[in-house]
Amino acid sequence: MNVKVQPVEEVKEPVEKEKRALDSPQKKLIAGGAAVGTALLIYLFATQAISQPILLLIGLGLGYTLFHARFGFTSAFRKLMAVGNGEALRSHMVMLAVAVTLFAPILAFGVSFFGGEVSGYVSPVGVSLFVGAFMFGIGMQLGGGCASGTLYAVGGGRSIMFVTLLFFIIGSTVGAYHLPFWTEEMPSFEPVTLATSTGLGYGGAWVLSLAIFGLVALITLWVEKKKRPPKQAPVPSVRGWKRILRGSWPLFAAAIILAVLNALTLMTRGSPWGVTSAFALWGSKVAMFFGIDVSSWGYWQGANAEVLQSSIFADSTTVLNLGVILGAFLASAAGGLFRFTRITLRNFMASVIGGLMLGYGARLAFGCNIGAYFGGIASFSLHGYIWGILALAGTFVALFLRPFFGLSVPKPKDTFC
Repeated sequence: MNVKVQPVEEVKEPVEKEKRALDSPQKKLIAGGAAVGTALLIYLFATQAISQPILLLIGLGLGYTLFHARFGFTSAFRKLMAVGNGEALRSHMVMLAVAVTLFAPILAFGVSFFGGEVSGYVSPVGVSLFVGAFMFGIGMQLGGGCASGTLYAVGGGRSIMFVTLLFFIIGSTVGAYHLPFWTEEMPSFEPVTLATSTGLGYGGAWVLSLAIFGLVALITLWVEKKKRPPKQAPVPSVRGWKRILRGSWPLFAAAIILAVLNALTLMTRGSPWGVTSAFALWGSKVAMFFGIDVSSWGYWQGANAEVLQSSIFADSTTVLNLGVILGAFLASAAGGLFRFTRITLRNFMASVIGGLMLGYGARLAFGCNIGAYFGGIASFSLHGYIWGILALAGTFVALFLRPFFGLSVPKPKDTFC
């Protein structure tokens, strides 16, 4: 496979820039971001349910954590499939292990901050899931990020990710329009959970889940022993207590924080962290503005009808997404790292294609790397595991496509970030 490999010297230069930037927090940007966050928090307190400002704060924590740890799903899958480096995927297993430990009692006993119903993300297994997850796997490797990665990269000022986000929204909207065909006309099985469908209960499902995560971690270690992949380049960091505010954070610490914040999300709004349903809402709102009868779509019938007619600030996923973007912005400014980046024709085209595949795939697969993979597995749903396997398969295919758009692919003996 002919691929464009990022030379070692090209990797060292951004690292050196980050080291210098850590000495210069962007104070004006921090002040501006804090002002916007405060204004939005006050608005939500004044106009929405009490859960909405709480979710904004949780979103801020998610975005801050994602950026400071450079916690990725796209890069984790690519490094494993390209060179056998499983360090980031092992951090996923830590995150999932903590998540199922917290989710099990919450789901079993219906623990909620506001007394509402609590339910996990459990979805059917069928053609829609297989096609959607596979598409998403390709899309995130071309678009440069997954759902959470797109949000935190936008917050960090990575210019090309604004293109990915725009077409992510378009793809998600088209996917919402087509979803009834995929769910009603294509074959599928009823949802399966390790807890209730197997008779194991939440305790047994928790034990089985931990065994699966441990097995995946062992497999990644075996693959590394066989392939001897390059090591992850260290991310520059300040020392002492300043590291909490300005980064960087260890992957495994971030994994634990993300799991805890997802559990808090579950107890606050009654469902786990999600991202892409808001994209379908935003796109559908724009379509309505231009006179398209979105309310007639099957996707916006039933419980979703009220969501479509309400303010976007009443949508908890929208509030979480805004929090993630703002949290990443504050983290990047605190580290002195917020800056817009260059867009080329080839990475523009990759972002257009990748964004469309991300949005469409997420709708078909009942979620993204957060809603389906993270939230689904944490909810003990079989579809979350299948999503991960198909997204890995899509990643493998994308390794052959990335070079056509000038995107690098890690190779053995190459240092990478």
